[in-house]
Amino acid sequence: MPGWDPTLVLSNSGVAEKDCIFVTRDTSQESIWVITDFEPKKYKLEMIKVTPGHIVGKLEIQLSLAEDNRTAAEIAFTYTALSPEGDNFLNQFTAQWYETFMQNWENAINH
Repeated sequence: MPGWDPTLVLSNSGVAEKDCIFVTRDTSQESIWVITDFEPKKYKLEMIKVTPGHIVGKLEIQLSLAEDNRTAAEIAFTYTALSPEGDNFLNQFTAQWYETFMQNWENAINH
């Protein structure tokens, strides 16, 4: 995905696994990610994201087989603000914003 350049902090295998920790940086801040649940055989992944002084978020991804041998993805985000800046982020997290974000994410993953 364009702009996605995680820095691995802790991993026994060198790839995604339970308790793996990595850091991402966008233009203004750094976020710490911890994989809290990873079940490849069940196509399930859960991560906690902490952007200090901003937000704490949980990302849950569950994949399943869909029609025409395609993959369906159930994706849920849960965020908690840690500051007024975090409140501003949550206020911008509208259904329209999320739909556009998910379309861009799907396009990047399929690319």
